[in-house]
Amino acid sequence: MSRISRRFSELRQTGGHALVPFIAGGDPGIFATDPLVLELEAAGADVVEIGVPFSDPMADGPSNQAAFFRALQRGVSLQDVLDAVERIRQVSQTPIVLMTYSNPVFSFGLEKFATEAERAGVDGVIMTDLTPEESGKWISSAREHNLDTIFLLAPTSTDERIELVASISTGFIYCVSRTGITGARQALPPELGDLLRKIRNHTDKPVVVGFGISTREHVQEVCRIADGAVVGSALVDFIHAKHRQDDFLPRVREFVRDLKEGTGVLAPSH
Repeated sequence: MSRISRRFSELRQTGGHALVPFIAGGDPGIFATDPLVLELEAAGADVVEIGVPFSDPMADGPSNQAAFFRALQRGVSLQDVLDAVERIRQVSQTPIVLMTYSNPVFSFGLEKFATEAERAGVDGVIMTDLTPEESGKWISSAREHNLDTIFLLAPTSTDERIELVASISTGFIYCVSRTGITGARQALPPELGDLLRKIRNHTDKPVVVGFGISTREHVQEVCRIADGAVVGSALVDFIHAKHRQDDFLPRVREFVRDLKEGTGVLAPSH
C-alpha cells in the first residue's frame, strides 16, 4: 500500500477528510521548497502536491503560471524538484504528489523519470495533459516503480471516461470542480455534487476536488461530498505575497492550518 493509499485509509477509518495543499516547486526558491513542505506537514496537510515548473502550463491559471515563470527564471528544473523531494524524504513521510505535464517528463525520459521519482521518494504523479487513452506506457513505468497514477475528471467527463479513469487511477482520483483553468474563486459550482455522485457510481476510490478552492469554507463544502480538497492558487499567492517577511513560514503554517480545520467531520449538506 502506498503512502497515499495508507493516508486515505486512515482518514476513512476516523471519518476525516484530506487537505492537499499545492505549491509550485522552486517558488520562491528551490531551497524554499523543503521548509515549505515541512510547514505544510506541521499544519496538518495529508498529501502535498508539488508543481513542476513548465513554460506552457495550459491547465493552470495566472497564479500558478506566474509561480512557474518565476521558478523557471531561477533555472529550476524537473531534476531540482526531484532533488528537493529526496531531501524532504530524509525527515518526512508525508505523501508527496508531483503535478506535471507530459512535455517535461518525456524530455527527461519516461523511464528515467519513473526511476528517479521512486528513488527520490515521490508517491504519485498527476500528468495533467496526458489522456487516459495515451497513458499505457506511463502506467506501466509507474507501476514498475511504485508510483500512483492520478488522473483528472471534469464536469464534462462522460460515464465512459469516468469508468476508464476510475479503472487506471491509483492513490486517488482528482475531480476538477469546473471546466477551465486553476485559480481562486468566490464560490463552488452548484453542480459539483452531481458530478461527485456520478463518480461514486463507478468507484469507491478516494475522490479529491480541486480548482477554485481557496477558503476554509470551500474546504468544508467540498468535504461534505468528497474525500478531500486541493488548495493551490490561494496558497501560491499567499506564499508569493509573504515570502520576504521574517515570519513567513509560521504564517504559511497558520494559513494552511486554518484550511485544514475545514476538513473536520461534517453533517451532510442538503
